Amino acid sequence: MPTKLSAWWPAVRRCALIGTAGLALLGAGLPALAADGDGPGLSRFYDQKITWSARACGIAEAAGSAGDLQCGKVTVPLDYAHPGAGTLELALARHRATGDARGSVVLNFGGPGGSGVSQLGWSADQFMDLAEGYDVVSFDPRGVGRSSPVSCGATGHGAPDPAGEAQEPADALKDPQAVLRQLRREAQKCAEHSGPVLPHIGTVNVARDLDVIRAALGDKKLNYLGFSYGTRLGAVYAAQFPDKVGRLVLDGVDTLTEPLAEQGVVGARGQQAALESFVDWCVKDIACPLGQDARTAREDVESLVGSLDEDPVPTAFGGPFTGQDLVGALSQALYSEDMWPLLERALASLLEDGDTRALESFAGGGVTLPVRSRTGEGTGGTLVHEEEVPPDNLPAALMAVNCADDPDRPTAGQITRDLARLRAEYERASPVFGTYRLTQVLMCHGRPKGTDFIREKVKDVDTPRMLLVGTRGDPATPYRWTVETAKRLGPSAVVLDNRGEGHTGYGSSGCVHRKVDDFLLYGSLPADGSSCGPDRDR
Repeated sequence: MPTKLSAWWPAVRRCALIGTAGLALLGAGLPALAADGDGPGLSRFYDQKITWSARACGIAEAAGSAGDLQCGKVTVPLDYAHPGAGTLELALARHRATGDARGSVVLNFGGPGGSGVSQLGWSADQFMDLAEGYDVVSFDPRGVGRSSPVSCGATGHGAPDPAGEAQEPADALKDPQAVLRQLRREAQKCAEHSGPVLPHIGTVNVARDLDVIRAALGDKKLNYLGFSYGTRLGAVYAAQFPDKVGRLVLDGVDTLTEPLAEQGVVGARGQQAALESFVDWCVKDIACPLGQDARTAREDVESLVGSLDEDPVPTAFGGPFTGQDLVGALSQALYSEDMWPLLERALASLLEDGDTRALESFAGGGVTLPVRSRTGEGTGGTLVHEEEVPPDNLPAALMAVNCADDPDRPTAGQITRDLARLRAEYERASPVFGTYRLTQVLMCHGRPKGTDFIREKVKDVDTPRMLLVGTRGDPATPYRWTVETAKRLGPSAVVLDNRGEGHTGYGSSGCVHRKVDDFLLYGSLPADGSSCGPDRDR
């Protein structure tokens, strides 16, 4: 399960459990599907037009853009099964084409839970080649960013830990009953702080929103570039709307079949390998705060996590910075080798000065100032101001979407019986990231069963050929997921093998970048199974 955005954006991807929403609130969470957008009561959504304006963009988006970002919104049904029962507004952003536009290409940067509007504002220069032929568009999915953001009431960028605040995580996880009690407390918080969008979150509904966006943009077919979780969204869209698929690219391909517990082990193992690679790189530098011996350095990282869990250090705002906060920061910084020098300096600041700010910037997507948030009864479906987005929106949305997408629900008895075994399995996968990632197997406890549509129906799609990019050294979405998903999607899927490192390929490999652009702009696909070599110069 991806818990990150693309490699060039060190945004928060906190894997700590943020809790579960109430059963009554989520009871109607399974979406009704339609073959296309012509279902009863949907025509008014498909007939709308977008009004674009630079003034509609928030301060953060405008500050990060080159000055030509425009923003707008579309309206979608809250519940596609009952389109008259309420609506949501979704925030959009675009960079106008610099050449002759043949329509739009829609981007999803991953997550789930990442704001596409903000990310497009900050990273538009990555997509200027595509702007030669397209308006480049992104959006905040339902429950995310300015689009009716969900929250579990956390006041910081992190998320409550199912282990509780009074014990070290490793010790608390020895007590399944304590974990279950904490889950129930967090469930109530989520129910209190999220609005009516919560039962209708999930990739199946976001894919339906994506088709409304396509129509509102005036495009007969969807041209799409999705990263990490965005590949799951793209695959679901292809299964729901095969006749509407244009040129579709999936980079950093997510699994469509593995249960969350198995995904967590894969993630822990990949992050441990990335940490060891970072340590090997760091100790070659005389300034490395971990010393010059790789084995000792790895042991020191493990000891530092345990020490901070037992005795946190204060942050600039007075809150505690724990070992699990450090693990969260490491997990983000390790997604791209480009961030390793920043991580080295951030660790030096912590170890030499007790300064957590640089590490917090990894865990918080570069934002450490507290913000004003809107909580309680939700937003009534209208867009919120950027300053009203709850600071825990990203992890809250991540967990809500992943739980809505997963049909497995271990019972309290199964958790009690299996927790010790799972803890040992995760710690074998990674002594640093194991405890952090173990929460994934617990995070959906208390929520109704998620949809089985993705696991059962997203396969053998009858679409034009699409491009799937897998990176051999990807710590988050292993290359085998690309191969497995391509086989599952069927003959339409063409695989590009990126023999580089890091999460996703478009932002780190010049070869991948060119091949993706050539396909989206000109329809030129590489041969299935062709490869791009390592590219450390981009």
